[in-house]
Amino acid sequence: MSLETSFDRVSLPLEFPFGISRGTTEETENVIVRIEDDEGREGVGAAAPSSHFGETVDTVEAVLPSLLAVVEDVGDPHQLARIERRLLETVRGNPAARAAVSIALHDLVGKRLDLPLYRYWGLDPAETLESSYTIGIDDLETMAEKTELALERGHTTLKVKLGTDPERDEEVVRTIRSIAPDVRLYVDANEGWTPREAVSTIERLAAFDLEFVEQPVPAENPEGMRYVYERSPVPIAADESCLTSADVPDLANRCDVVNLKLMKCGGLLEAKRIVHAARAHGLEVMCGCMTSSNAAIAPACHLAPLLDYIDVDGALLLEAGGDPFDGVAMPGGDIDLEGLERPGTGAVPT
Repeated sequence: MSLETSFDRVSLPLEFPFGISRGTTEETENVIVRIEDDEGREGVGAAAPSSHFGETVDTVEAVLPSLLAVVEDVGDPHQLARIERRLLETVRGNPAARAAVSIALHDLVGKRLDLPLYRYWGLDPAETLESSYTIGIDDLETMAEKTELALERGHTTLKVKLGTDPERDEEVVRTIRSIAPDVRLYVDANEGWTPREAVSTIERLAAFDLEFVEQPVPAENPEGMRYVYERSPVPIAADESCLTSADVPDLANRCDVVNLKLMKCGGLLEAKRIVHAARAHGLEVMCGCMTSSNAAIAPACHLAPLLDYIDVDGALLLEAGGDPFDGVAMPGGDIDLEGLERPGTGAVPT
């Protein structure tokens, strides 16, 4: 068996400017990876790198030739564990680049077996979840308009980006809750508060019936995370603090939920390791994402039966018609694995 590989960069415009505590973006760049077997089947994946984790589309493109050389050298896409081990030996960092290769390989394996990924893993498609829809940081009027639009589109789980001024954060949550009194509501500070700010802010936000507060303090302050966790009246989720399964044991007494992302952990095998490690330590598990193409979002949808929460709206945040791929159907955020008739991840060119 032989494999041919390639990659290219794509720019994806967002429907609205997307703001978090670290800044605002109007478009995102992904790198699409393709792996083709000698019978013409093609697996597709995408890298959506984050500069916060030291990765850019330029670094992804710089390391992909070496990573894809490993794939071609092994030659068998079913050797997923062997290839993953060699990818990590070849490039220690750049998890988004490795994730794109992992996704493309899993997509190809699913197509070779004529199975959607969840069935390849033996998961129950009925045990799926509703993805949250993210309301990015903006002026209060715009955030209110985005909330109303999300409700019109059928979303009943929202995630709100906070982490600027604590008093303004409270005003934001109050406004959104007044518009959407019945939705499940998560908030995400993206490391934006000090530990003391976090505790006092969360105490005030608890009145708004939150599911959890995500990454209230910087990942570089693990004792600050513990301080918040021990005093918070609302469950705490760890995002930037949880990169790989090796991070999970130290988080067991610092949070209630770990948030895995394919682009942080380096691939689908490691994502499942994070799930198992979290379960072993009594933690709940969420899968998040970056703003990205369905080529990166579709594979994350197949993890839903293993999770407690899921936030894979990265392609829903793109401008209509701006994604070169369709993925798993998510009407109103409901991930429809049972209705997926395509093999592999389900991502196909538009």
